[in-house]
Amino acid sequence: MVALVTALIVIAVIVLILLALSVRNVQQYEKGVVFRFGRLLPEIREPGLRLIRPIGDRMRKVSIQTEVFGVSPQGAITADNVTLTVDAVVYFRVVDPVKALVNVNNYPAAVSQIAQTSLRSVIGRADLDTLLSDRVQVNAELKNVMDAPTEGPWGLRIERVEIKDIALPESMMRSMSKQAEAERERRARVIAADGEFQASQRLTDAAATMADTPGALQLRLLQTVVDVSSEKNSTLVMPFPVELLRFFDRLSDKDGQAPTTGSTLTRLADEAATDGAGTDGRPADGAHVADEPSAEGAHLAEAPSTDGVRGLTPHG
Repeated sequence: MVALVTALIVIAVIVLILLALSVRNVQQYEKGVVFRFGRLLPEIREPGLRLIRPIGDRMRKVSIQTEVFGVSPQGAITADNVTLTVDAVVYFRVVDPVKALVNVNNYPAAVSQIAQTSLRSVIGRADLDTLLSDRVQVNAELKNVMDAPTEGPWGLRIERVEIKDIALPESMMRSMSKQAEAERERRARVIAADGEFQASQRLTDAAATMADTPGALQLRLLQTVVDVSSEKNSTLVMPFPVELLRFFDRLSDKDGQAPTTGSTLTRLADEAATDGAGTDGRPADGAHVADEPSAEGAHLAEAPSTDGVRGLTPHG
């Protein structure tokens, strides 16, 4: 009787041990791959409690979560022969656990090496301006280069690749700073010249409008006087009649040249006499003709001087 109880207890312990060796717990974010005597079984164990043979079966769990690792800084030369250092970050996950275990050994290290070589290759085909201004295109090209050897043969999917930092030499940074400063100065000059051009067009339109309406110029002059006098300063403003300037302008247009002092006074007298004459053509009272000599006066005629200089001598 005692021997029977002992045998039952031993059998129960053995069963419990075999059951413990046969049960495997697979997490929700994992997949189970079973090898029986080194041969892959086609069935993939899903999350939960799974049973395997305690003898001959071995289960490998593969995480299907997205894994992230940083690529160490890589020195590269761009297409326009600029030396720089670039580092990146890679996001990938396992889509086929069987390929990830069977076709590649230590797939995280393999992805890291692929990322380094692909980064150097992509940087070598792009120029510096593209790397600095179009990161999206460079990242997409880098992802496509890494997808080719990993997704099909290894069962890994590269979800995203991002370039984190681009380290440039100090001399290149100074050159780029000077170039950017020159570009900003050029834009400022172009904008200022465009503003001057637009202002000149507006001033031309305003001048044409004032030419059609002479009173507008006088009103503008009065407005300018008001603006100047509104401030507390010692500026003395003396308005000058615009009609007087136009009068002298008409005189110069008639002669075709700038009038001298004597001829200007003579023409002023002639126009005054003409304006004051009556209907019979005689000059009005107080009007004098400057070209007629007076009774007591004498005409001045040009005569050559003894030293070769033309002088004025009285002519009786």
